[in-house]
Amino acid sequence: MFRLWAKEFKDNRMLRDTTICDDSDDTRTHKIFRALDEVCYEFDLSKPIWLDSTINEFKRHAKARFYQDNFVDSIDFDYLEIHVIEE
Repeated sequence: MFRLWAKEFKDNRMLRDTTICDDSDDTRTHKIFRALDEVCYEFDLSKPIWLDSTINEFKRHAKARFYQDNFVDSIDFDYLEIHVIEE
């Protein structure tokens, strides 16, 4: 089972979090993008842009942080962190 944990942080405090589970036979990349879409829908956010630094961080640690630079709209938190916790 694939599980992705998403958390919003402001001033080093977690504002809210959610876990997205996916049992489909899809590829890991598709599961990540689908889970991120669900997170953005649940948190009422625009979809973040994957910058090169974000992609590199995700490849290394299976964790990525999306800051204001990753969003077209302004955000009212410091960053959104996603972390693959189970594959």
